Amino acid sequence: MTMVQPPRRRIGSLTVVSLLLAVMAMALGPMPSSAAEPGPGWWIPTSQPAPDAQIDVTGEPFKGTDAQGRVRGFVDAHDHIMSNEGFGGRLICGKPFSEQGVADALKDCPEHYPDGSLAIFDMITKGDGKHDPDGWPTFKDWPAHDSLTHQQNYYASIERAWRGGQRVLVNDLVTNGVICSVYFFKDRSCDEMTAIRLEAKKSYDMQAFIDKMYGGPGKGWFRIVTDSAQARQVVEQGKLAVVLGVETSEPFGCKQVLDVAQCSEEDIDRGLDELRGLGVSSMFLCHKFDNALCGVRYDSGALGTAINVGQFLSTGTFWKTESCRGPQHDNPIGNAAAPEAESRLPKGVAVPSYASGAQCNTRGLTSLGEYAVRGMMKRHMMLEVDHMSVKAADQAFDVLESASYPGVVSSHSWMDLGWTERLYKLGGFATQYMNGSEAFSAEARRTAALRDKYQVGYGYGTDMNGVGGWPAPRGGDTPNPVKYPFRSTDGGSVIDKQTTGERTWDFNTDGAAHYGMVPDWIEDIRTVGGQDVVDDLFTGAESYLRTWANTEKHRSGANLASGAAASASSSEWWNPFVGFTSDKAVDGDKGTRWASEWKNDQWLRIDLGATKQVGRVTLDWEEAYAKSYRIELSQDGKEWETAWSTTAGDGGLDTARFTRSPARYVRVQGLERGTEWGLSLREVGVYSD
Repeated sequence: MTMVQPPRRRIGSLTVVSLLLAVMAMALGPMPSSAAEPGPGWWIPTSQPAPDAQIDVTGEPFKGTDAQGRVRGFVDAHDHIMSNEGFGGRLICGKPFSEQGVADALKDCPEHYPDGSLAIFDMITKGDGKHDPDGWPTFKDWPAHDSLTHQQNYYASIERAWRGGQRVLVNDLVTNGVICSVYFFKDRSCDEMTAIRLEAKKSYDMQAFIDKMYGGPGKGWFRIVTDSAQARQVVEQGKLAVVLGVETSEPFGCKQVLDVAQCSEEDIDRGLDELRGLGVSSMFLCHKFDNALCGVRYDSGALGTAINVGQFLSTGTFWKTESCRGPQHDNPIGNAAAPEAESRLPKGVAVPSYASGAQCNTRGLTSLGEYAVRGMMKRHMMLEVDHMSVKAADQAFDVLESASYPGVVSSHSWMDLGWTERLYKLGGFATQYMNGSEAFSAEARRTAALRDKYQVGYGYGTDMNGVGGWPAPRGGDTPNPVKYPFRSTDGGSVIDKQTTGERTWDFNTDGAAHYGMVPDWIEDIRTVGGQDVVDDLFTGAESYLRTWANTEKHRSGANLASGAAASASSSEWWNPFVGFTSDKAVDGDKGTRWASEWKNDQWLRIDLGATKQVGRVTLDWEEAYAKSYRIELSQDGKEWETAWSTTAGDGGLDTARFTRSPARYVRVQGLERGTEWGLSLREVGVYSD
């Protein structure tokens, strides 16, 4: 979920609470479904509500695979179909489907009538909340590319995107308890997990609603999938594979108050098990506000200041910054004023001033956050790293790399781009936010060589219903407009302007007003950016499913060092009750450690007991780490060869990879300390892969 910067204008009559709410919000997305084999005319419903939105696409959706056995089609890795059920139920107006028909589904929130005067969220995010609230059949003012609170994911709009070539959609179940709590209008609890459960249920209800049009269970085109094999089967049948994800600020109740976690490992396990039971396959661990699991990547300007105020009101802590340790950085907070929001602070409390050179969140991945990451790995779930602070993302990558875990996704341009190759090396998948065609094409070209290097496809994250703003129209007089009708990327369908009721949308003059405009946006990319950009996107579904399948197949390798004999150059001895001997580095207990004397050139040697193939070593450093060190291998304990080395060690969890070689002995040879102390390792792992 991504939010836009509000217009710079004074809104005199709004209350302080409403401004705080909207600006904070602007900072913001059973059983496996059957997949019956489609028959002739299978894409045409046998019954359909009347009246209803038109699709305006002709031709049979493509099925099967290419000559290499790969599926084809686009992937949207970040959408929020059921946002209307989150945030207290009254932030997003309209529903993606209704048994009572389109007139009931696409109607405005009650408080928006008669002219939008009480559309507080719209007023602040757009600068003017007044609008014609009538949906069906006129749709005079909404949905629109810049209307952040009106339903964009009506089922027929998603159907049009599917007919236009999309084959995978990640439906992120989303809410935010803080925004819900301060918003004037709500009709339900602000509990985040309650909202997630409801959104999951409604997603399955929508599947059943579409199935009914096509003759019964399993016959519709909208298929919720819970594993990659099922998704691949659905895509090969020409249908849309819908993956459930979660994007929320306090998953499992894991908020922090005054830096004290409000959840436990048991809460995390219970929550992850429940999400898997709901069919969830991917999730974010933090979003917009620092929580008990990880720190977030800041928002900037007045918006960032307002969110920082919201963080204080929710947690009792402001964001804290430090100088970044590497080239990656969080978004700059700056010191922009947000007087209306700041007036909500208790007397005597002020938003801190931040040094321009301190652009990284001090809060990284907490111990509970690491536990959650490992819990996701245990359950073969995909981790979304967008919205994590660079410190948290770095630490999350350390954990994933230590296990060669491929299940990592960046779905809508909120990860520092410096991590992209690190993500691809693991086997992860990245998409770009649904930017305008010119900006999207430019970024796609900038990163094309990296995708070619790792042979991965591309995708997009529409973030619709995520109050982020979408591509504006380029204008009806642009020299290279979308020309209707046009053919789908596979060439088998013809796509015309889409009509709902009395309104017909034209991408040239309306932009990405709703989800049905996705094929039109892709055609605009083809026109502006070239066919090669679209071709890259058309391989996205295969690439996403490959990441998912490899995540499911992942198995942790055996740690050859577990319980092995170990010796060291020295061991620190200052506490008669606690030992820091070499065996503590291979005992499987992160609460113990080996610690050397306080000097350089210290080493730890591990005897594997017999010659084995070694290709990876992991080192979990305590605060005392080596800045410069080598991983050395030997078959006899006398002749050593360097397998890997670094002069830029920074502590934390390191993973050394090298060509598999036979060795009985493994030695960590420290050369230069990174601190005033000696070397200290909680655990060393040795693996054959």
